[in-house]
Amino acid sequence: MFRDSVGPFKYFTGITSLAQIATREDRVCVLNILGGESSEVTPVGHSWSGGNVVFGTSPGRRGQVLETPAGNIPVYNNVREGLEAGHRFNCGVVYLPPSAADDGVVELIRVNPELNKIFIPTEKMSVHDAREIRALAQSRGIDIFGGNSLGVADSWNQVRIGGALRGDRPGDTLRKGSIAILSNSGGFTTTIAQYLRMGGWGTTTLVSSGKDVYIHYAAPEFAFAFGNDERSQAAVLYCEPGGYYEFDAEFSKPVVACVVGRWKSKLTRAVGHAGAMSGGGDDAASKERWFMEKFGVDALFTPDRPVCSAKGAVVTNIALIPAALSAVMARNGVKPDFAPEGTMELKPWFGSNMGLALPKDIDLPVVPAVAPYDSQVEALARHVGSVFARESLKDASGASQMDAKTQLTRLNGVSMLDAAQVPLEGNVGLALLKETGGPNDRKLVNVGIGAFLNLHGDATLAAAQAAREAGNAPNAVLAAALAIVGPRRTERSRALTRELIERFAQAGLRDALDEHFDLTPLLQAGGATLLGSEPDPRAQAMLDGLHARGARSVFVRFVESLGGHPSADAVLAAISATLGWGPLMRKRVSRLTVECLPAWLQLFGTLLGASVDASRHQPTRFCGIAEAELLGQRSLGEVAYVALLHAAPGASELFSFQTLVGLLLSNGPGTISAQGAKGAVSSDGPEQPERVQLNKGLLGFLSHCGYAHGGNGYEGVAFLLDQFKDSGLADPGSAAHGVDLAALVARYVDTYARYKSDKKLSGNLDIQKIPGVNHPVFKDKPVNHDPREVFVAKLMAERGEHNVFHDFYRALVQKLYDEGVSRNVYCVNIDAVIAALLLKIVWPAYRSGKIGADALETAAFTIFLYARMLGCAAEIDDHLNRGRNMDTRAPASACRFVA
Repeated sequence: MFRDSVGPFKYFTGITSLAQIATREDRVCVLNILGGESSEVTPVGHSWSGGNVVFGTSPGRRGQVLETPAGNIPVYNNVREGLEAGHRFNCGVVYLPPSAADDGVVELIRVNPELNKIFIPTEKMSVHDAREIRALAQSRGIDIFGGNSLGVADSWNQVRIGGALRGDRPGDTLRKGSIAILSNSGGFTTTIAQYLRMGGWGTTTLVSSGKDVYIHYAAPEFAFAFGNDERSQAAVLYCEPGGYYEFDAEFSKPVVACVVGRWKSKLTRAVGHAGAMSGGGDDAASKERWFMEKFGVDALFTPDRPVCSAKGAVVTNIALIPAALSAVMARNGVKPDFAPEGTMELKPWFGSNMGLALPKDIDLPVVPAVAPYDSQVEALARHVGSVFARESLKDASGASQMDAKTQLTRLNGVSMLDAAQVPLEGNVGLALLKETGGPNDRKLVNVGIGAFLNLHGDATLAAAQAAREAGNAPNAVLAAALAIVGPRRTERSRALTRELIERFAQAGLRDALDEHFDLTPLLQAGGATLLGSEPDPRAQAMLDGLHARGARSVFVRFVESLGGHPSADAVLAAISATLGWGPLMRKRVSRLTVECLPAWLQLFGTLLGASVDASRHQPTRFCGIAEAELLGQRSLGEVAYVALLHAAPGASELFSFQTLVGLLLSNGPGTISAQGAKGAVSSDGPEQPERVQLNKGLLGFLSHCGYAHGGNGYEGVAFLLDQFKDSGLADPGSAAHGVDLAALVARYVDTYARYKSDKKLSGNLDIQKIPGVNHPVFKDKPVNHDPREVFVAKLMAERGEHNVFHDFYRALVQKLYDEGVSRNVYCVNIDAVIAALLLKIVWPAYRSGKIGADALETAAFTIFLYARMLGCAAEIDDHLNRGRNMDTRAPASACRFVA
């Protein structure tokens, strides 16, 4: 039994003082020195400690070295080889997996009689192995630290052994002082040291005990050596639930104990550190009580109630340790080691509340940054917009995501169910600016896109018409037009947008709608690039439209205030800069995105315009709508409705149309159309974004659409037409539609049941599915629901909207089950909803003969293209900002040849 000034101690220990744990005389051997963890941390500790590692082992790698700033460390196959080569050491570090760590300890002890300390970073060693090596080490007078230890360090000796305490820069935290630290957590060991340093307290020896079930160098051993260390005037202990080590420790000097993990008392198994068990009387609350009894206090130390004694204090937050320690040491007449160096409180150097009004208590004030960060922060503050890291986007997206369970897609964080309640012009902002925007933004979008709808006399219309007359599908017709809208058509407006952003950012503009922003300095600098030599009819029409709508914009006001004749490109640039300014200031989008915005507005206008026959483009009218009305009154959704369906919509029809477009915006980044768009960008090389042709990105989307992806909505329409062809239905939106739905459903179910039975009797199991019914995802319950269909049904019911086609589908799936044709109640999927919405809209025109079945097919396909152009534009913009060159290729290993 060992005796010293602190009295009897029940374990043999070779260490009598904390000063002996890590010294400059210690020499170290590292097992598995070339392993992933050791090769990272050993060079740092070796160099900071003056070169204390003499050699390492790694089976089969004799002759290799581990390079360090303090010189190369030789590597041998095993410990004996290193000793035979003349190296001597007294400390072993074991970087081995749990199943092999005990063998490493045994090897160290058996071949090296000079060994007196072992450090084990290995986590989750078995209790059996831990007990065996403990017994072996005790019999040889060897102290073990760990397992699950991040090692030890000594601030006085400037030594680190067996781990990564304070990472790559130990000297930044480990300042010489008078406080010892014992911590169950390796990371918190040096975090506590940093907190202490900020409070004016330096450190002596730091021990990361680890928190395996069996802790070799725990609180009793630490307390014994702490009592004998003349350097250490007080200690800090960081404790977690599990084990009775702290209960057995006898302290002869002041201690601050930080006990954490009260929440673990609700658990029934270990979490985190393996020893952090609950339910055995050694939980956090019990440990708090142990320390309070040792220190003679009746409560925890808090800022509001700083309870402590000369013996110590108990806290539950490491941030309170410096204050508690200072209070305890003041009771003992001891001042801090040096002047406080600051605090560890959060001191934000920049911030954004994203427009939210936060309570004062949590709205942290921005403070000046310390050098050299102050200049960097200042540069960031001057930077407009966000910058995104580039990565592979082959099977990823920063724009869209789909929940595989519910099939609900989100575009820039907004569910397609919510997007279905936003007008078409609002979803333009959602796709490209990540915000649906307010009424003013939508006015700007209506003018920005509306100005490019009428293609009369333009080559784009001629190309589209030629493709249409050649019998091409709608996607190919639009592709013919967009192929002409190349970079040269949009480069001027993009350059002017770039100029406006630069000038107004330097002028300090924060709000693009600020009617009181002083334009005088900007006007004095001139703006010749924004003006033309003669009046521009398109520019004037756009300005008239903005005024008629009451749209606000600092940028438009600036362009108009220049005098002379603003160009159409300048007005489009002013609209784009206004739309993008808020998202830029909020760091939601990049400058690149906003600089591309005028090109997108022109491309969207061209796509919508090219979707209608050339005969509907006239010098001053589009689809019968006069230019002044088009730009000054009509919404983009209304105009698209008229273009597609040849009639002005009522409120109900427009809402159904809007809902349909919103639902179709995106179906996740894995769709064929999205992959086509991403591939088109990737092949141009987004890492040099100026080379990427935006129209080609949309061509990639269009080329990857077809009758199976995009035009398949017609299948549901054709099915409904067949069911209702002799029904006499006049108004599908009326609750009193007069159709005997039950009879219609029964007739079809009877026909389908006989068809299915005949197929089975003939041995042909290739049974045709009912369009819009069932979905492979929604078939795990007796009654299946597509949440998108449920949402639309509820939305329409709340508005008092009726749709007999939707009702038919719901009745159909129930009847199929009731008659035993299906084993469960199939879901009505989103394709059926799309078909029902579209057919309700066009039913009057179809019934009157104004629109035929072939035109319905074109309408079903085109409305998909209207919506998906926005979703794919979002993918293109995302890929432009984040993607790598050619990162959508399939690896060769994933490709196969089919003979």
